[in-house]
Amino acid sequence: MVIGLTLVGFGTSMPELVTSVQAGLNGSPGIAYGNVVGSNIANILLIAGVSALICPIIVARSALRRDATVMLAVAAGFAVLAWTVPLGRLAGLGLVALLIGYIAFVVRQERGAADGGALHDKTQALALADPGLAPPHAPGRLALPLLIAFAGLALVVLGGSFLVSGAVALARGFDVSETVIGLTIVAVGTSMPELVTSIIAALKRQGDVAFGNVVGSNIYNLLGIGGATALIAPSRVPAEIVVFDAPLMVGVSLLLVLFAASGLRIGRREGVVLLGGYAAYLGLLWP
Repeated sequence: MVIGLTLVGFGTSMPELVTSVQAGLNGSPGIAYGNVVGSNIANILLIAGVSALICPIIVARSALRRDATVMLAVAAGFAVLAWTVPLGRLAGLGLVALLIGYIAFVVRQERGAADGGALHDKTQALALADPGLAPPHAPGRLALPLLIAFAGLALVVLGGSFLVSGAVALARGFDVSETVIGLTIVAVGTSMPELVTSIIAALKRQGDVAFGNVVGSNIYNLLGIGGATALIAPSRVPAEIVVFDAPLMVGVSLLLVLFAASGLRIGRREGVVLLGGYAAYLGLLWP
């Protein structure tokens, strides 16, 4: 369970982590935090919307009561933090510590439970996409898995470097801010693993897993990726994100919770609303 909630759970969030940290180190906070906030908005409006259109999402009461509430609280806390102070190393350490504490709490609560919460569903979504990525149920040789893990990490780091440099070039070429590129192209690009795993879960009629995947990813993004970025490359969140995108992230998080609470189900009608909201958001961002 610990491996599933940490290493495997972070698997689909690794592109966001590498990209945001590299963008922060390159002096591009618009891409770094645009990626974090934009990925959360895309997870809710785009990914949950597409998943609901494919197959209505059945929401587990435990995931709604605990994990979706945590997601909403974390989104609001991040927005307030970005508004009030620069995200320095102390703030980053606090965010990462909160994630560690949350995972420890989930592990204690879910040990022996029949149904897991959002972090468990995030792991299950990845396992549905590729059964070979399911957490091992018995100890085995570690050399090959470690080699594969480090090779995969090296490829993600290399890809993140290309993505950041390409995003900066796109911003200059389109004559738009790096923040807009971070919120759109970079955010959707790094959210592709979540999109694929949620679509596969929906196609396999496991809508509850699709919901948990979105909620778990959003918690990881804000606490883990946002915290690590602030810890390694401290900077102030760009004003555009603070004033508009971060409050919008809180608003769409609340919308998802309200949809989920109405009958513990997100149907195709709600999916259309979510996708329409994402199209409107992209229309507002691009000049």
